[in-house]
Amino acid sequence: MYTQTYRATAPQAGGALAHVSLALLALGLAPTTSRVEAETVQTERQITTAPGNHLLTNTGVWSPDGEWIYYDMRSDAAGSVFDGQRIERVRVATGEVEVVFVSRAGACCGVVTASPVDDRVVFIHGPENPTDDWSYTAWHRRGVVVHADGGAPAATLDARDITPPFTPGALRGGTHVHVFSGDGHWVSFTYEDHVLASADDPHAEKHQRNVGVAAPLGHVSPPKSHPRNHDGIAFCVLVTETVDSPRPGTDQINRAYSDAWVGAHGYVRPDGTRQARALAFLGDVASPDGSPVAELFVVDIPNDVTKPGARPLEGTATTWPAPPLDASQRRLTFTTSRSFPGLGPVRHWPRSSPDGDRIAFLMRDRSSVEQLWLISPNGGEPTQLTHNAFPIESAFTWRADGGAIACVAGGSVCEVDTTTGETTRLTGPRESAGPPRPEACVYSPDGRRIAYVREVANGAGVANQVFVATTRPDGAQKLP
Repeated sequence: MYTQTYRATAPQAGGALAHVSLALLALGLAPTTSRVEAETVQTERQITTAPGNHLLTNTGVWSPDGEWIYYDMRSDAAGSVFDGQRIERVRVATGEVEVVFVSRAGACCGVVTASPVDDRVVFIHGPENPTDDWSYTAWHRRGVVVHADGGAPAATLDARDITPPFTPGALRGGTHVHVFSGDGHWVSFTYEDHVLASADDPHAEKHQRNVGVAAPLGHVSPPKSHPRNHDGIAFCVLVTETVDSPRPGTDQINRAYSDAWVGAHGYVRPDGTRQARALAFLGDVASPDGSPVAELFVVDIPNDVTKPGARPLEGTATTWPAPPLDASQRRLTFTTSRSFPGLGPVRHWPRSSPDGDRIAFLMRDRSSVEQLWLISPNGGEPTQLTHNAFPIESAFTWRADGGAIACVAGGSVCEVDTTTGETTRLTGPRESAGPPRPEACVYSPDGRRIAYVREVANGAGVANQVFVATTRPDGAQKLP
């Protein structure tokens, strides 16, 4: 494989290409105003080979030592069918596979992420012994934590209590896409509520998606007044605030989703103090005509999440669980008046630099090309990072030193320099495999490798397989 670097210079009036390779033109990747330079030979390697799909989560797929990659085994390529029954990991150096967890009693599991500090992994677990009135759905699932070395039994992360008056620290529905904080102590997730999803009271708040956190404050044990109530090992609360019908022109949202931790240890406020924990997320506001527009938000999370604010943490039979006292939700982007309003449409999670100073997100430019943009968690005007003629096509992650972002762009796994916006293509087309899939493009802890998925044909058909590309053969961290 070989790399090519696209200089991310903004288009200039009357600008023209000085050099463009024929191979690049054949791939349809040549920027109309960018200089293209051939780079050093790179390597790309298929890591898994077994039949069946291997699905990577959008972040947290590597063990802290970089030796293993975690994945699940859902049956469809995009992972939209939740029917996997195993969490596995593969040793990158050898291709050796270990089964980490097997679900039982009719339950399924998937969307696994790893702790950045130890051998724990967390993933979605569906209901055991599902019934017609309690089968898998967004509000009938939970997080489960497992030690990959098998040294401790599996433990449910989030307690559930669906019988009024409910229990502070427990939730009333299902959690999804669980991600450890940078110190490995907290876990974030998206959430949907069984109580409101099944409410027949016309005055009940509408069911929608929110964002929550699991804090390491000890065991939560709700009363077993319903057979689907259960204990959890963490104190869980919602941290986002949604309304049924956002007023156009306001910062109100009716959906919070695609959350990601800000910084490995939060971020620095304008006054020089540090906000220890915060989440960036997407929220749907109402445009002037009332249609939903995805905008970037950040929520500052207080150190003590056990204190209720204006409403009870645990919610009521007709209202959502509420954020804790001093949780502060702020809007960062204002795109409703742009030619192409909203973030995306490529599905992604806005991710911050490891130091928390910048949050990256995807948004279309004036030519409707999906580009990477940066903004401070403190607010201000966003800055366009890439100016490529080809779009960013996937979720993305930051390198540990903050110097680059890994993504799929123009049909290739790429690195984007976070200072200059230069885009270096690390992979090319493969005769035996499809292009990199858009769900995941994840740096190893040392930043020298990127994990992603391609669909590969074999005797049993076509299946997702895990691949790894090296960022540079000599392991150097600095991009050209």
